[in-house]
Amino acid sequence: MSDLSGAGPRDAVPLPSAVFFDMDGLLVDTEKVWFEVEAEIMARLGGEWGPADQENLVGGSIASTVAYMLRTAPRPADPAEVAGWLLDGVIHKLEDGAELMPGAAELLAEVRGAGVATALVTSSARSVADVCLKSIGRHHFDHIVTGDDVARPKPDPEPYLTAARLAGVDPAGCAVLEDSPNGVTAATAAGCRVVAVPSVLPIPAAPGRMVVASLRQVDMTALRGLFA
Repeated sequence: MSDLSGAGPRDAVPLPSAVFFDMDGLLVDTEKVWFEVEAEIMARLGGEWGPADQENLVGGSIASTVAYMLRTAPRPADPAEVAGWLLDGVIHKLEDGAELMPGAAELLAEVRGAGVATALVTSSARSVADVCLKSIGRHHFDHIVTGDDVARPKPDPEPYLTAARLAGVDPAGCAVLEDSPNGVTAATAAGCRVVAVPSVLPIPAAPGRMVVASLRQVDMTALRGLFA
């Protein structure tokens, strides 16, 4: 994959200080699970749920999802109760295992083998991250940052600034892998370099950002190339 590095000899370009991974839609194929649960809840509230609704929420927080659903649902409901329905429904569907995205296992192993600091940075609740980590492997990450750990979720930079602080590194030296515009916005605002692997919504190329179709196109040489 040396053609992605944009540099000469591999050792001439430093390793990232840390590599941060989004979860839903990036490492695990959970966007379809969220869609199923959201559609079930909206039907419970007397409404309908379609792909356009999911597009409005991809990469967002539980709170933003609940608020959107209650704005559009015919029947009122308590926000805390709806949040509980969401979390319980998603966790129930993932209890038998979350499907890893193509290339995820190989990339995680390569980054860990390179000795680079890592973090999982997700907008999902800790309870959802915990069930997904049974499939992904908790050992791949030095730190976990969830939607429960920040006051301002993505697209705010706080999640990635928190991960950099926990890892003890400058965000400018960090590589972030994301699948949503919200996540890319958060990582860019934090000062990180980004590899975007679009899932539900397209993401354009930009300075300091590489856009690929799959994690199979990403390795340590490509991540080094972000800083060439």
